Order: sequence, then C-alpha cells, then structure tokens
Amino acid sequence: MISKLPRWVWFGAWALAFAGGFINVIGLLGFTHQAISHLTGTTSLLASAVASLDGASALHFAAVIGSFVLGCMISGFVIRDGALQIGRRYGVVLIVESAMLCVAVPLLKHGNVLGVYSAACACGLQNAMISTYSGTVVRTTHLSGMFTDLGIFLGHKLRGLPVEPLRLRLCILIISAFFCGGVAGASAFNRFSYSALYFPAGLAASGAFAYGFYRMRQKPGTNRAS
Repeated sequence: MISKLPRWVWFGAWALAFAGGFINVIGLLGFTHQAISHLTGTTSLLASAVASLDGASALHFAAVIGSFVLGCMISGFVIRDGALQIGRRYGVVLIVESAMLCVAVPLLKHGNVLGVYSAACACGLQNAMISTYSGTVVRTTHLSGMFTDLGIFLGHKLRGLPVEPLRLRLCILIISAFFCGGVAGASAFNRFSYSALYFPAGLAASGAFAYGFYRMRQKPGTNRAS
C-alpha cells in the first residue's frame, strides 16, 4: 500500500502524462492520422494489413511498433530498473526523449514517416522510464490500465471494500494530465503544425534539468522515492 507520495512524484507523473497526451494527439491530427504513444491500435492495424496482404502498410506499422520497443530497450539499458528511485539516470532518458522529438519535427514537416518512428521511440523511452512505484503500475503514454484501475477502485467502493486513496488520486492525475495534454496538443498543432512537438520536447528537457538539480540536493542515504 502506498503510504505517501513525494511532491516531485506528483509533478513528474503529471508532466509525463501531459507530454504523452500532447504527442499522441499530434500523431492523430498529422498526415498519418495514427496513434503514437500506445500500440494497441497500431497492432490491430498491423494485423489488418497482414490479412489484406498489404506489405507496405504492414512494414510501416511494424516499424512504429519496433520504434516504440526500441525506445523501451534504450530506457531499460540506461536505467536498468523500472521501479522509481532517486539516483537512477532519468535525466539522460529525458534528454534523449527531447532530442528524438526535436528530430521528428523537420521530418514530419516534410511528410517523412521517419518522424513518426522518432516520436514513437521517444514515447517508448518515456513509458519504460517509470514502470512501477511502490508496487503500482504507472504508465504515462496510454490510459487503458489507468481506466481499468479506476473502474476497479469504483467497484470496490460500491462493495464497501477498502480503496487506497493515494493510488486512486495517482490514477485520476494521470488520466486528467493525458487529457489536458491532448487539448493543449490539438490547440498547438492547429497553430504551429508539427513545431508544436517542441513543447513536449522542452518539457522533457526541463524535467531532466529539474531532476538533476533535485538529485544534487539530496543528502546521502535519502535517495529512495518512498
């Protein structure tokens, strides 16, 4: 059971989920009209392309999935653990994510699908960066698990079963942040086109520097998040 959440965890979870919603809505509004931050729909599209013997589309969807997984692999290699803990190299992953989003902008402006792959890789980096906190699964680039948890919590509440308030609040926080990111992303895309991706790129870079500063201020022996 989660007994407490440090303030930086709340801020970090909100910022990452906001960025995930922001990036994904740009993918949906862009020339490929395709989700970027999660793979459920992309896997279904891949299956449909294979069934239709559409080799070009199948290769594209497989490349999107592979790019996301590549991002997860890089994150796993750099951080080495999915459990949230101060002292791990989250700043490095955030800087790489920022760079991948910046690379995606000129590619997407020229209609190059490599921009989609770059953005998908960035989302994989982010999603794998923090997988669990105190036994709670945390995802910041898609909401299926969050909505599932919310439904379970509400069902338990109706049955009079105990519900962990902080876990419920974390769930609601991520859902609302992803939604707000989508609203902001749609508005920014309508005004700035693909250059809007510089906003989540800047957010990731700012998070990297903020994390580095926070880490430097921690005293020895106080590097755990819980």
